[in-house]
Amino acid sequence: MEVTLLGTGDTTGTPTPRCECDTCRESRERGVERTRFSVHVRNEATDESLLVDASPDFRYQFLTQDVPLPDAIIVTHIHFDHLDGLGNAYRLLDDVPVYAADETDPITDESVAETVDRKYDYLDTISVRPRSPFEPFRTCGFEVTLVPVDHPPLVCYGLRIESDAGGSLSISGDTSYAIGDRSREILSGADLLFVDGIVPAAFSKHHPAGGDHRASDGTYRTFGRKHMTIEGARAMATELDAESHRIVHLSHYIPAEQAFEDDMAVDGERFQL
Repeated sequence: MEVTLLGTGDTTGTPTPRCECDTCRESRERGVERTRFSVHVRNEATDESLLVDASPDFRYQFLTQDVPLPDAIIVTHIHFDHLDGLGNAYRLLDDVPVYAADETDPITDESVAETVDRKYDYLDTISVRPRSPFEPFRTCGFEVTLVPVDHPPLVCYGLRIESDAGGSLSISGDTSYAIGDRSREILSGADLLFVDGIVPAAFSKHHPAGGDHRASDGTYRTFGRKHMTIEGARAMATELDAESHRIVHLSHYIPAEQAFEDDMAVDGERFQL
């Protein structure tokens, strides 16, 4: 499988519009971006492509990255930076299945699949296909398993993608460090892991909810309640025993001297698994 990071940033991206912080300036000087999160996975054996999350930057990402349009889409949760690019299906995509979890969210009283179906009921070019967490399904020649993660107050899912040729990709989804044991088991041991990490742990003092899931040395592995810290993301990658990892969903608040370290993803990175 060929994996391309289309978008590696948080909800505002990096550089953030009209921001002159050191990190946004450094991003411009390096000529790199972190647009809103999205992953493209191409099955070279079947010449099909799977898109994980429909970023609001969909159009820009597919103009700037040399990848084919998707044959199927997975939506991990209903926050706009992972969902609202789905409107690009209009006049662009043709008969594309959109997979999403079928569990009812007690906050919204509907599943991710039902929310997608309701919000985009005007798009006759997509068909929403609910899938149950922990139950593998086939799409684009891959075996895919959705797993619940922890992103309060809404439900959110990570996933594992397995190629028949043997490559494996795990994606943590937007999550705190409190991923359940069963989900961790499925995500573990992948060739490549994309793991959520938004800011360094020290920034937890600026969050109204502080931090959570302290390590033995007191380091917060969760920023607030719903995203891992950079330290938490690295600890999770170690715990999940990934052969390699990249930290994604990165914010522009990371100090410039840390923001472009080797495991911190930028848009356009490509991997062969």
